[in-house]
Amino acid sequence: MDFETLKTQEIVKKVENKMGEGNFRSFLLGSKVEVLAKIKELIPEGASVMNGSSTTLNEIGYIDYLKSGEHPWNNLHEKILAEKDQKIQAKLRKETTISDYYLGSAVAVTEEGEILVASNSGSQLPGLTFNASHVILVLSTNKIVKNIEEAFKRLYNYTFPLEDARMKSVGMGGSGISKILIYKKEPEFLGRTFTVIFVDEKLGY
Repeated sequence: MDFETLKTQEIVKKVENKMGEGNFRSFLLGSKVEVLAKIKELIPEGASVMNGSSTTLNEIGYIDYLKSGEHPWNNLHEKILAEKDQKIQAKLRKETTISDYYLGSAVAVTEEGEILVASNSGSQLPGLTFNASHVILVLSTNKIVKNIEEAFKRLYNYTFPLEDARMKSVGMGGSGISKILIYKKEPEFLGRTFTVIFVDEKLGY
């Protein structure tokens, strides 16, 4: 099964329409440069930002932008990395799930507008599902699949082996799949915005 080919604008439009029914806002952009510019536009000055580990965010230049310190936001992730005491760092990881904006990516999005997220520690799930006031996910259009069955095949046969290899390459002993989330809709009563930025460029996995 091909999980690398970018999808046509017709398919992306179909997915965007379905996501709109689930109260997800979406954009289709042509390149990672446009995506980073859009993120800068969406997040206001002074907002607190938190992100999960994401190859996609790294590839669009978002992580380097945060590290540069030249942004107008309150970078909560920086506070975690600056803390050397592991117990305090673990406490901060829990506290910083309550951010104005949470950014990340996902394993797959189905043509029905469902989002599949997999995690080992689960650290990104509280902000993604409830704690953050706003969520922004960035996904290459090659992450669009037909249905949830294909989404799981993408996870186990494509995404996980690549992430496991990446973790081993940096001396972390490999990855794991401990927690899986299927996000079907964003309830309006929560008062959050949930934005998915599709990019017509192969990024992440």
